[in-house]
Amino acid sequence: MNCYTNPSKWSFAGLVASLLFLAGCAGLGSMEKEIEAMGLEASPEPLILRGDQVELEVTGRFPAKYFGKKVSVEATPVLTWEGGSASFESEGFQGEDAAGNFTVVPFESGKSFSYSSSVPFDPAMEDAAELAVVISGTQGNKSAKFAPFVVGAGVITTPLWVQADDQFIPVEDNFQRVITYTQEVTVNYSVNSSTVRSGELRDADWKALKELIQLSVDADSVTITGARIEAYASPEGEITLNEDLASDRANSAAASMTREMKRKKLTADEAFYDLVPKGEDWQGFKSLMQASEIEDKNLILRVLEMYSDKNKREEEIRNIAKTYKTIEKEILPALRRSQVVVSYDVEGYTDEELMDYCMSMPDSLTADELLYAATLFADLNDKLTIYQSAARVHADDFRGYNNAGWCLAQMGRMNQAGEVFQQALELERNKAVVNNVAALTRQNGDIDGAMKLLNEAAGAGPEVGYNKGIILIQKGDYASAISNMGRMSSVNVALAKMLNGDAAGAKTALENADDDSAVASYVMAVACARLNDSAGVKKHLGEALAKDPNLRQKAEKDLEFRDMRDAIGL
Repeated sequence: MNCYTNPSKWSFAGLVASLLFLAGCAGLGSMEKEIEAMGLEASPEPLILRGDQVELEVTGRFPAKYFGKKVSVEATPVLTWEGGSASFESEGFQGEDAAGNFTVVPFESGKSFSYSSSVPFDPAMEDAAELAVVISGTQGNKSAKFAPFVVGAGVITTPLWVQADDQFIPVEDNFQRVITYTQEVTVNYSVNSSTVRSGELRDADWKALKELIQLSVDADSVTITGARIEAYASPEGEITLNEDLASDRANSAAASMTREMKRKKLTADEAFYDLVPKGEDWQGFKSLMQASEIEDKNLILRVLEMYSDKNKREEEIRNIAKTYKTIEKEILPALRRSQVVVSYDVEGYTDEELMDYCMSMPDSLTADELLYAATLFADLNDKLTIYQSAARVHADDFRGYNNAGWCLAQMGRMNQAGEVFQQALELERNKAVVNNVAALTRQNGDIDGAMKLLNEAAGAGPEVGYNKGIILIQKGDYASAISNMGRMSSVNVALAKMLNGDAAGAKTALENADDDSAVASYVMAVACARLNDSAGVKKHLGEALAKDPNLRQKAEKDLEFRDMRDAIGL
């Protein structure tokens, strides 16, 4: 008997056929006639790259009374290409009376089996490799080895279309055109008085208020917007008197400020003021006592807090003050006051001014003014110039370095981008910077290191998830890639969906991607092929080849198009 199987039939049924022929050579030739009863299925066929491995799975069943009791066989799938080969793990089976440690196949009942294995991917396997099964077997003292049985052609490498479109994050500025500031003034009063003494108007804080008023007159960019006045009385007076006194003090402080503003022809109506009379300042009294050097301060406070009757407590404070002159001369006078908080706005440069100054005199601008000014320019070279100025002028602020790196990355100048990203990272381990370093780490081939950095960058923005998705495509975890990439649309998102079995979703992603590249058209053609849309394949593949004729060699061998070459003209 000629122990050779026709290699023209490319399926794993050939493996069983070979086994049956082998058995036939040993006296079991009747098994050859029922090959189809084996129900063998190979998946995937052709093989397909996943991560950095080429995976293979075969399922089937040895029918009852097909496997000789003393037969042993061993099969090894082998990928072969010009100049090399790679062997999957061998799988062995034996009859129930055969010696050895292979999987036993009962003669009477037969046996189902499932085989899976993988080999590391070699770029030379792409499309042109050939998958065959090398079989050897024994029965007693007889042995046989068959010629390789071809069961497939090549490895689909569609996952290699993953694009290096890692997302980089610029850090936003905190620029505010109008910034609100406050300035505080304290007006102190005599006991039981709400009159603003002339000496108070000569204090340093009141002089500073007058200067602010003058500045608001002289500078269009400064506007006083209002004042909040909290007024207090010291807690040794009667409660009713203190409440009225606090209100009167608030009004007198407001009146004094109004007079100052009128002198400069500025208006200040009732709406300008927020008057908040607080009454007696018991909490302020306790705070000043705690901060004082009075030896018995804690005892005094404990005694005073024993009085639930506020009038009685006020009387005791007056009595204690007569004994402790620090209370009478320093603490109580400091509580008789109006606390004035003046609010004013300072308006910054206009956009036109910023666009001029950031180029002509960047040293005069704050970091936020420079970072904002860069956003007013469309040209990346202009943006880069401004961000580099920000890094130079404000060398301790990581944002100028990071955003300069972002510009360089958009320009494709990755080595230079990496240098300034590292400078930014040394200043502050900001999550946006960590994401950017991770993107370059992945592009340099360290996907595990990049993933570690991206986990650290979580929360910096959707760019982090997208960048994780690229790595997950490379690792063959397509479902997780889709989950991480969110609602973005790109070639990579389409690729992840297609490799996860959703070719229709891949088409939708590409239609929404606004990507006119040759690669986008090619991947669209692959999606159409998986949907058995030969017209779509012809259309989009034609577009891809028109944009990049160098893709023709790939297309002519690409196993994604194996079933429609005639229809699409390849």
